[in-house]
Amino acid sequence: MTYQRFVALGDSCTEGLDDPYPGGAVYRGWADLVADRLARENAGFRYANLGVRGRRLDQIIVEQIPAATSLRPDLIALFGGGNDIMSHGYDERTVARRVDHAVQALTELSPHVVVFTLSDISRRMPFGWRMGPRIEALNAAIREAAVSYGAILVDLWGDHAANDSRYFGPDRLHLAEAGHRRLAAHMLASLKIPHEESWLAPLLGTPARPSALANARWLCNQVWPLVRGRIRNRLIGRQPGDGIQPKRPDLLPVTEWRPVRESA
Repeated sequence: MTYQRFVALGDSCTEGLDDPYPGGAVYRGWADLVADRLARENAGFRYANLGVRGRRLDQIIVEQIPAATSLRPDLIALFGGGNDIMSHGYDERTVARRVDHAVQALTELSPHVVVFTLSDISRRMPFGWRMGPRIEALNAAIREAAVSYGAILVDLWGDHAANDSRYFGPDRLHLAEAGHRRLAAHMLASLKIPHEESWLAPLLGTPARPSALANARWLCNQVWPLVRGRIRNRLIGRQPGDGIQPKRPDLLPVTEWRPVRESA
């Protein structure tokens, strides 16, 4: 299958955190890697990335899906839902309805839609004992919607990479370079497109167990700023991602793209 117009939707994972291009000004991520591979198959290939960090599914539905409609994609990928399950006022049925709405809308928009479940990162998350059941409920909704509307499912729940800290960035939640390459390979495999075998190969060696000092630094430098920022945003009525524009809002050839903004 040759794809002409690929649009990626979602949150920080789609935007590419924590996989910066050389120089560190702009993030790359799995979607850019997939686009680069697809471009090799077709000189007329075009790619847009509408992902914005912090966005929930309800925001993706009203912001990104209408923008994607005007681009007339023949391939869409959506990675989202993580911010929904971490949001204040979380409700399982509400999130399930958002998933259903999003996947239905995308399958009406494009003939090929790829969706992803989340891997089991609850052990890396603050209050992971609360997040585990939420991730499972989100994944169940994504699987059901994929079956109902004929989307391609990349099911990451059982991926052993979730147990290896080297696939993740400093906050232990966002994917690092190795994690984004692995995710790109999973998507390409789901499309039956050749990919770099090394992207799915286990990393050499054994990940070091974080020390008590490293865990304390993680709580101080990563977890607390996240919690503080969410509390502050809620008090002033600001949503995560407000004011941030998609890094690649237009369909352009991969080789002609230049970053349109710096990542904050």
